[in-house]
Amino acid sequence: MLASRSGMGPDGPVTGEQINDGPTTAPRQSAAVILLRDAGDPFELLLVQRNPLQRFMGGFWVFPGGAVDAGEGDGDAAHRAAAVRELQEEAGVVVRAGELVKYSRWITPELLRIRFDAHFFLALAPAGAQARCDGRECVDQRWTTPRDALAAGARGERRLAFPTLRQLEQLSAFSSAQALLSHARSHDVVAMRPRVERSGEVARLYLPGDTEEDNPPRRAGKALEIPSKTSESSTNPRKWTNGRPTDPGG
Repeated sequence: MLASRSGMGPDGPVTGEQINDGPTTAPRQSAAVILLRDAGDPFELLLVQRNPLQRFMGGFWVFPGGAVDAGEGDGDAAHRAAAVRELQEEAGVVVRAGELVKYSRWITPELLRIRFDAHFFLALAPAGAQARCDGRECVDQRWTTPRDALAAGARGERRLAFPTLRQLEQLSAFSSAQALLSHARSHDVVAMRPRVERSGEVARLYLPGDTEEDNPPRRAGKALEIPSKTSESSTNPRKWTNGRPTDPGG
């Protein structure tokens, strides 16, 4: 999944992430919005494509979001402020902080160099909202159903980072935006903490409860290979190899 360099590899974009052999990096607080709109059955959500020239996740399709700014404070209020700001900056859509519904939290494993404590929120798109990319951080956008996004990822048309992939799997289980929002409001968010296990020159990323038997292709998208030794001068960066998910929610 992870590569030693950013930008475009021989098979498409690479994440720019690295295994960390030094002191553990403190995760940076960040937030993202899973923007929903009812377009019949099923609902649609907004994905944006990060600029391929960006060092981290360049070219990948993600939910609009980014790091919390120092002036936005701490805790839930800061996460909401960052989510609202990033959605407006990256996609041109304005929502209110109080309208955000907590959905998930992902904390990058300690063995990775770039780490985030990412808080994901759900929000309904305002009536008539027209998403538009800023042309700097994000260069393209798509309204899509979760299943269509997964299918596009499986065909190699859109690169999906691991948290995006797994959440799309979960979101595909819901038939409407209102059903999803109702579910999120009635459940507490438990932090998702993927783990990295190293074996020789290969490291693998697992979700809690995953085992070696859950590797692709039988359970595609669950365990993903990354190089455990990386170099800034690598001329053959490797990418996430997601594969086609087999069921929603995992």
